[in-house]
Order: sequence, then C-alpha cells, then structure tokens
Amino acid sequence: MMLVTVARDEFGGPGWEIPPGSAASARSPIAMLRSRGAVRWYAGAALSLIWLVTVVPDIVAAASGPLGGALAISLVVLFAVAFLAATPMSWALPRRSRALPALGLFALSFALFPWLGWGIRGVWTYVGVTIGMAVLPLRLTWILLLALGGVAALAGAQLEGWTEDVLWVPAIIVSISAMMAAFARNIAAMNALRATRDQMAEMAVERERSRVARDLHDILGHSLTVITVKTELAGRLIDVDPGRARAEIAEVEALARGALVDVRATVAGYRGVSVAGELAAARVALDAAGIDAALPGSTEALPAATRELAGWVVREGVTNVIRHAHATRCRIELTPRTVSVEDDGVGLSGADSGSGRDAGADAGGAGLIGLRERVESAGGRLTVGRSELGGLRLKVTL
Repeated sequence: MMLVTVARDEFGGPGWEIPPGSAASARSPIAMLRSRGAVRWYAGAALSLIWLVTVVPDIVAAASGPLGGALAISLVVLFAVAFLAATPMSWALPRRSRALPALGLFALSFALFPWLGWGIRGVWTYVGVTIGMAVLPLRLTWILLLALGGVAALAGAQLEGWTEDVLWVPAIIVSISAMMAAFARNIAAMNALRATRDQMAEMAVERERSRVARDLHDILGHSLTVITVKTELAGRLIDVDPGRARAEIAEVEALARGALVDVRATVAGYRGVSVAGELAAARVALDAAGIDAALPGSTEALPAATRELAGWVVREGVTNVIRHAHATRCRIELTPRTVSVEDDGVGLSGADSGSGRDAGADAGGAGLIGLRERVESAGGRLTVGRSELGGLRLKVTL
C-alpha cells in the first residue's frame, strides 16, 4: 500500500501524516508515536484535555478515601495518555484495524465507572474524536459515531431519566467527532493529492529521460554510422584520389558539427525532424556506403501531420540498412498511410516477421524499440518482415 507522508506543505511547516482510508503508513505504530505528525497532534489534542480535568472533582468526591482518589486520578491520567496515543497509532494500522484504538479507548473509559457511574459518557467525546481522526470509510465512521451517540443517550437516560437534557451530550459527541472526521479526511485527501503529484513528477522525469535517450540514439546512431562510412571511404581514397578524400573528410566534419547541434537541440527538447530532410540525408549516406538508393522524388503523398514521424522511420530504417544489412540496394516508398524501407541484404536472419528484430541486430534493439514507441504513441503500427528485394522490410502504417 502507498505510504502518504507529507514532510512540508506549500505554506510552510510540516504536514500531517494522515494516510487516506485506502492506505496505511509504512511505519510501525510505536514509530508513528514519535513522528512529526504525531507531535503536531499532541499539541492540539492536549488542549482538549482541559475538559477531562472537569471530571476530577467528581471523582475525588466519589472516592472512599485518599487511596481510592489517587487510583481514580491515575486512571484519568491513563485515559488521557491513551487518547493522545490512539490517533497516531490508528494512522499506522491497516484499514480493517484502524478502529481498534478507539474501541480500546471506549473500553478503558469503563475503568472510571466505579466513581462516575454513567457519567462516564462525558468522556466519550474523546472516543468519538479518535474515531473521526482514524480516517475510516465514511459509512463506517457515521455508523460508529451514531452508535456512540445512541449509547450516550441510553447512558444519560439511566442517569437522569428520559428528558430533553439527555440529548445534549450525544449531540456534542457526534457533532465534534464529525467535525474532526471532516478535518482528518481533508488532510488525508491533500496528502494523497500531493503524493500523486510527486509520483506524476517522477513519471514526467522518467519519460523525459526516455525521450532524450531515444532521440540521442536515433540522432547519434544515424550520424555516427554515416561518419564511419565516410571516414572508411576517405581512408581508401587518400592515396588514389586525395581530392575526393579531402571532400569526404570535410563532409565528415560537417556531419559531426550537425550531430552536435542536434544533440544540443534534443536535450533542450526543441528538435524537429522532416521527412524531406531525412530523404536527402539518406541519399548521401547510402551513396557513401555504396548502396543503390531508390527514393521517392516527393513527400507530397504524406499528410503534413505525419511527416515528422515518417522522417524518424526513414532515419532508423536507413541506419539499419547501412549498419546491418550488407545490402547493395535500398528502396524507400511513401504512401498517404505507409512508410517502408526495404533492402536486398541478409534479411531477418531467422527472426519472425513480428519480432521487431532488425537484420544483424539483437532482438529488441534500442533503435527499433524507440521507433516502435514513437509509432505506437502516434496510433500507428510497425512491422518487420521479408522484403520483395530479398532482404528486410521495415514498414510503418500511420
């Protein structure tokens, strides 16, 4: 169960550690007695014990002697301590057991019966407050409070007979206890809302980390693949065609600078991708890798709303072709609802068409996992299968 502990509210000062009715604190009842929320409770509840002092003269008057009076006063002090401890202990208990401290306090009140008789109903307000502060289910709270009020009315009838004055004490018990129940439920609801807010903030941070990791993989994976291919090409040309080698090195430098800009923009969250730009980059990258490219001459077939996602598909698909396919041909096709990247390379390497495994890569590789997340979050579907060219086909239905 979720622990709802508010260390500090928005207006300053420590918060009340009152869990909602569906939750219990992870602390033990003994540990809860020393908590910050319990200390705040003691400060407020101690003021209400002034009312308990008013029964002391009646007890002393009814005592048979000094020893009996001392015993009775000791029981009053014990009742007061039990009242202070009962509420924090109830916060630490599971929902089904949270009424037990209040029931124990009710039973303890009968220890004063030899001196007060049915006048003990005057201390049952403390029992009602304990019930209210326990944050029990609302229906059970009202059942217990009305039952306590009814027992107080019966006790009053035994003490004074059935007069209208009998109802004063039950009315005080129920009204004060209901007010405290509303107070406790409001605090518990605020604690639950704050806990939910904190959880949502953690989830937002985790989503942002996933976004950055996914985008960095997509950006650097593609850029570093092209840089590697061009560097290898420049190394082969440096002796036979120095001018071409210098041109390739210059392009490598430009790609590296562009990747750095993309990384900075991605971290800032402002980077966009266009399918037209990715097709142009794909042509350069495939040409550098010695792969014949069959690319669409226009992106007009795609609706404007899906062109950024199509750009990510082209980027990841071409990166996989260059890295893993060992292909000589690559074909990219765009329709109003689909984007596909095909090659004539080594194919699926035994993977089934729905596995999400790219040729030569481990199943569930980070690139395809990130792409699948993008596609599914946009309501699309990604499939990997056998290409008509003999290799791999990466197809996204938008």
